[in-house]
Amino acid sequence: MSLHTYREGDDTLPLVLLHGFPLDHRMWDGVAAALPPGRAVHAIDLPGTPGRARDLPEPALEASADDVASTLRAAGIERAVVAGLSMGGYVALALVERHPDLVAGLALVDTKSTADAPDARANRLRIAAEAEATGSVDPVRPMATSLLGETTRAARPEVADEVAAWIDQQEPTGIAWSQRAMAARPDRSEVLRGFAGPVVAVVGDEDTVTPLEAAEHLVATAADARLVVIPGAGHLSAVEQPAAVAAALAELAQAADPA
Repeated sequence: MSLHTYREGDDTLPLVLLHGFPLDHRMWDGVAAALPPGRAVHAIDLPGTPGRARDLPEPALEASADDVASTLRAAGIERAVVAGLSMGGYVALALVERHPDLVAGLALVDTKSTADAPDARANRLRIAAEAEATGSVDPVRPMATSLLGETTRAARPEVADEVAAWIDQQEPTGIAWSQRAMAARPDRSEVLRGFAGPVVAVVGDEDTVTPLEAAEHLVATAADARLVVIPGAGHLSAVEQPAAVAAALAELAQAADPA
């Protein structure tokens, strides 16, 4: 099953969590545990994750967004607050574009709305080719440390060990598909500009992948947005500082709930 329910909830809007690359829903475990009780919390394993790396469509985050929409509707969820970290943020924006009625509030965590620069796109395609050629996750294994902030790497090396274990369990075909899908994504800043619901842009203050400037761009673009900077965190702020990220998501969800 691609839908993982951390808990059922009351009549408030459910919170749906979309993971980053090259990980799966488990990166949200700490955040889910730190969220206040009452609200339903779900996470979705996106196409390309373990068990979902066969019979994939052409690489496109639009396909991931459609998969999220069908998964939620199959579970009886017609409207939700959606939080996406990194690649999950790209998928969340595609979801807003393609299935706007589903999204009541939007958390964009360590992510951006713009497309890749040519050199970043070329690097993604190189990694995809290497993952396929080697039949391994070796090309992305260094991300276990490079995605983390300096504070986490120095003070809590066990976090890097956990991330490395998650990466090692991914499938090379899924790694390649996700990289090609991200390389092909367009700039969705105008999609964000047209979104009427509340938005929070969350960023680790040590994120060197999508740094503070990218989060500030999100806040400047959205109609109703606030910025939350997470101290002592890098690109995986939800893994590094889950309680702080949970607090930001809880505040967003409250703002999105019907009056």
